[in-house]
Amino acid sequence: MPPAVTNVRVLGVDPGTRRAGWGVVESDGPRARGIAAGVVVLDAGAPLEERLLVLHRALAAVIADYAPACVAVEDLFFAEHANAALKLGHARGVVLLTAAQAGLAVSAYPPAVVKRAIGGRGQADKEQVARLVGAMLQLRTLPPLDATDALAVALTHLSRARLPASAAALAAPRPRRPRRTRTT
Repeated sequence: MPPAVTNVRVLGVDPGTRRAGWGVVESDGPRARGIAAGVVVLDAGAPLEERLLVLHRALAAVIADYAPACVAVEDLFFAEHANAALKLGHARGVVLLTAAQAGLAVSAYPPAVVKRAIGGRGQADKEQVARLVGAMLQLRTLPPLDATDALAVALTHLSRARLPASAAALAAPRPRRPRRTRTT
């Protein structure tokens, strides 16, 4: 049996075009500890391309400052408004680009998977997820909700990747199964 992986850092990101949460979590054997977390607040009145550039620069700085081994990002969900989903997709694309520029593998997790990994059920609200993340990481004060969402994504990645205990497994993106298409 290989030894347990220790001190692997994961950057979790909750993308957005107005507020994007980020959180760095480090595995410490079977436990995890929070290293840092924050929110990139973007000027809602600025053109989208300028907000995306600010997001890119902020995430590049976080990567440079905290040297994560990989990135975990919240996957897109089906939004009620197509325009909002499209903008969220742009922000997520910036996260993927910034990680790729840094040579980091990216794993994506749907919101329901993150909620199940943290709260035991896929219907937990943001406040419940924040409280559970705070308890798991033994945080004295909770960061803003966007940051606790990002920490939850990072914790989800650590819990999923802990099964095969190797640094390569923690940094490797999870393969996606191709969707079956229906032909008539």
